[in-house]
Amino acid sequence: MIIMQKDELIQLHTFLLQLKTHLDDMVDNNGGVEFCSYDKLDVTPYQVYKSKREHKLAVFTLSRGIATLLSNNNCPGLEKVSSRLAQMSERFMTEKEKELIKH
Repeated sequence: MIIMQKDELIQLHTFLLQLKTHLDDMVDNNGGVEFCSYDKLDVTPYQVYKSKREHKLAVFTLSRGIATLLSNNNCPGLEKVSSRLAQMSERFMTEKEKELIKH
């Protein structure tokens, strides 16, 4: 089991957000539905005051969106990755966050 420090998690979050932006541009996915859950969390890597749990949830949710975007754009086999990331992100969600994501 790998345990990340909060600053390492924020660096990963930053990288994934840059990757998302790059992929959005590549596939003309402006405002795609794949990232609605991430956007609703309202946690960015620049909000260093947010908790480690919140950043971890954001990383899993953002990773899921990236996997879904790729699987929807001729990168087969990522459906299972997306599904597993959804399960992982749900483990870190509070009830309030689960309700926020549903709407």
